[in-house]
Amino acid sequence: MDTFVQQLINGLNIGAIYALIALGYTMVYGILRLINFAHGDIYMVGAFAGYFIALKLGLGPSWGGLLFVLIGSMVVAAIFGMVIERFAYRPVRKYARMTTLITAIGVSLLLENLFVALFGGQGRGFPQLINDTTFPLFGNAAISKSQILIFAVSIALMVILQWIIFKTKVGTAMRAVSFNLNSAKLMGINTDAIIMFTFALGSALAAAGGVLTAQYSPTIDPLMGITTGLKAFVAAVLGGIGNIPGAVLGGLLIGVAETMVVGYGSNIGIQSTYRDAVAFAILILVLLIRPSGILGTTVQEKV
Repeated sequence: MDTFVQQLINGLNIGAIYALIALGYTMVYGILRLINFAHGDIYMVGAFAGYFIALKLGLGPSWGGLLFVLIGSMVVAAIFGMVIERFAYRPVRKYARMTTLITAIGVSLLLENLFVALFGGQGRGFPQLINDTTFPLFGNAAISKSQILIFAVSIALMVILQWIIFKTKVGTAMRAVSFNLNSAKLMGINTDAIIMFTFALGSALAAAGGVLTAQYSPTIDPLMGITTGLKAFVAAVLGGIGNIPGAVLGGLLIGVAETMVVGYGSNIGIQSTYRDAVAFAILILVLLIRPSGILGTTVQEKV
């Protein structure tokens, strides 16, 4: 039982990170019907931004330092997101969706190779901003301070996101744009500004995921966003891409599924090394059984 609880805690912990990243995928898709494949690399940009902020300021373990690094990395990633939207996606928005999709793949490759060229491909040790300790639960099950931090910050950010979307004017505008972009324009909404704000919001959440992951697994590299970003995309599809609660649910399910494979996969002949394959197997199953995802709805397109 304690093994199950431990795997569940680990899975929810990883799943919370996937959920933060998946929210960016689902918000952008909800507004532009664009799968922003560069979003996983924004997660990497956020981690690097946090690394350099902590390093340049010589920050050690402290709650204040962690908060400063977290907010700083979110601001840097938000700026990156806005720049990418303005100079990469907006000029091709009027063309076919395939053009935008290829642009997204190009931006992803550009960011990865740019960071490899600038900082090298080797992993870097992220400064520890909290003194990590472990708290026993029962039996051999335990939870660390960094895991509690990931849960707490992820939940807080998701609550703030819900508040922005459903309780503010800009959130109302975001929902209007996602419902019908052209009608939103006719209603006087500055759709370009709303789309840019959406990119900034999603990028900030991904950056928070990068810094939080670095506190739990303190090695970062320019390619760290590839696999994590793809898994977060699968989480968004699993929950129902375009659906915000679905992205959170999908992230948690993917995280738990991964860790359960590590914990119990050998009992049914699945090695723990296949943990990364689980997410993609789930993606195939979802596309075959329910393409709209768990909480997604099928939209009928008129011709």
